[in-house]
Amino acid sequence: RARALLQQLPPQDCDERYCPDLAEEERRQLRAFSARRRREALGQGLACPVPGPCHGCPCKKCGRRLNKGDPGISASRLGDQFWHPSCFSCHFCHQPLVDLIYFQQDGRIYCGRHHAELFRPRCASCDQLIFMEECIEAEGRRWHLEHFCCLECDVPLRGQRYVMKSGQPCCCSCFESLFAELCQACGDPIGADSEEATHQGLHWHARAACFCCSLCRKPLHGQPLTSRRGRLFCSETCSLGRDASSTASDSSDSAFASAPSPDS
Repeated sequence: RARALLQQLPPQDCDERYCPDLAEEERRQLRAFSARRRREALGQGLACPVPGPCHGCPCKKCGRRLNKGDPGISASRLGDQFWHPSCFSCHFCHQPLVDLIYFQQDGRIYCGRHHAELFRPRCASCDQLIFMEECIEAEGRRWHLEHFCCLECDVPLRGQRYVMKSGQPCCCSCFESLFAELCQACGDPIGADSEEATHQGLHWHARAACFCCSLCRKPLHGQPLTSRRGRLFCSETCSLGRDASSTASDSSDSAFASAPSPDS
């Protein structure tokens, strides 16, 4: 319950004591933002039997009827509406609202976290709301300018090139030394700027010198190929020329996908 409350009602969204690094103007904006939300949107649902006058009314969320005496949840800010207890949940994340604490907006109920995010972006690093005029956006997420740093070495990345790794930014140096796949042909890391070819879980530089037939060196980019024990061939003939005792290759593909690394 405590963990769920901290997730749904982040203390840093309403109390500047949890945001020690804010500038004075940001503190002022946070205080005003929090006061306005409490005044205009905050409420607590009331669990009670559905009263007689509301007999047969539909649940606000699922639409199924509520009969007199059924357990229901009412929200004073939304008039004579009722919810099934299990339906009284955040419109965005669909999690049941702990202690029935909700925020309303346009006739919908939200947990505190997602109601706040209707109005302010949230930093993907510190989990605080962003009140600065500028922020960094990447992969659909936002960061404070000073918090957009490499996930490994913490070097600031504002204005620098980076690679997204598991949803977090990574400098090119750390990416190539820690996460880059090794080319099956030359053995070098496939850098963030390199086009990558993959086949059966193995990786190559997509350049002609690496992604080519193991026998005749014909480039295979966008061409039919066959493979044997991690080596690539342009045809059955080349495959058998490499291993004449075999009458068939291990696998054959009519096409392959060449694309930048998924994390690039």
